[in-house]
Amino acid sequence: MSLLPEPLRIPAFRAYWIARLAATIAQMAMVIVIGWQVYDIARETMDVKDAALRLGFIGVVQFVPLFALSLVAGWTADRVDRRFIARAAVALELGCAATLALVTWADAMSLYWLYGIAALLGVARAFAGPALGALAPNLVPRAILPNAIALSSIAWQSGTVVGPAIGGYLYAVSPATPYEASAVLFAVSLIGLFLIKPVERPAREKGGNPWAEVGDGLRYVRRNRLVLGAISLDLFAVLLGGATAMLPIFARDILHAGPEGLGHLRAAPAVGATLTAMWFAFRPLKTNVGVKMLVAVAVFGGATILFGFSRSMPLSLACLFLLGAADMLSVYVRQSLIQIYTPDAMRGRVGAVSTLFISASNELGEAESGFLAALVGPVVGVVGGGIGAILVVGLWAWRFPELRLARSFDPPEVSPSPAKESAR
Repeated sequence: MSLLPEPLRIPAFRAYWIARLAATIAQMAMVIVIGWQVYDIARETMDVKDAALRLGFIGVVQFVPLFALSLVAGWTADRVDRRFIARAAVALELGCAATLALVTWADAMSLYWLYGIAALLGVARAFAGPALGALAPNLVPRAILPNAIALSSIAWQSGTVVGPAIGGYLYAVSPATPYEASAVLFAVSLIGLFLIKPVERPAREKGGNPWAEVGDGLRYVRRNRLVLGAISLDLFAVLLGGATAMLPIFARDILHAGPEGLGHLRAAPAVGATLTAMWFAFRPLKTNVGVKMLVAVAVFGGATILFGFSRSMPLSLACLFLLGAADMLSVYVRQSLIQIYTPDAMRGRVGAVSTLFISASNELGEAESGFLAALVGPVVGVVGGGIGAILVVGLWAWRFPELRLARSFDPPEVSPSPAKESAR
């Protein structure tokens, strides 16, 4: 046990970490399989561009509930026991996985089922994101908080890339297998969350106006330029550079690799991100974290461009490996800065804004990639998105010098006054 990073030696944080990793893997496995099935069903009666349009709708139906509920979910995470919220959200996801498994067994799968379950997953993720993100700092001493936040981010990011790879491989076994595996992983996550005992949190004022408190969170993000720059960088860079959303198209119609090839393509960024995560778990960044984050996003864009041009499976896998490693570095820095620079009393609301931006980049990125592929073709869409991601890095480095000047994860001695006033 002594070989583990210090936060993972704490039973409550270890249970949390396993729960978050298992739930994220299950979520992302379901998302990639839902996307494949939507595209596969649509291709039976449509051409590539029309099927890509249907694939883009998956992003829309997931984003709508996230957009509608994230800010309310953030306020809830600052007022209600975060463990209860996370358990309810994971239980809903478990129900979604079991439903899709049953529908697949019955050979009754349709676009309506896939879109409906995707929307419910959006509801669950709207509440799970702020609650889980804000719970981690409550489980460890302040002295090791930066490392705990980094490990929490690593669990989330690793799951986002490992999950789709697992989903792709299991779908090659049978269409129902990834949903069955996801249900098991959600059950593991739920058990982990129930193992976390009540935790102490700073006293909160009771009876405040919910909408005013939601507004406090938005104002905090707007006024703290480091947090705003970090969150919005992810929004626009990933919104444009959404190569992974188009992997079903590349696997089937460009690289001609089929479902098993889809698993390989999703495994490549998973390997890159996981190796990077393992490195940071034992050797966390200490200097020039802001510059390194900006460089990582630029590399992400460059790898996206090269992947779009590739017609070779080995080269495509190498590009996706690099893309995953760069994305892991960027997420590690960004989430650590956001969590450390935010007071605990506002972590739910600020986490909700971050979740909303991340969801906008991921789900709307899927929609944007699908619609763009329908308009100009998948290759031009992916290459253009990679170029856009690089341009965003340059613009954000100029517009938010706070990112370039972030030397370490050490927060300032005094938090911005809006947060203090809200936390009192």
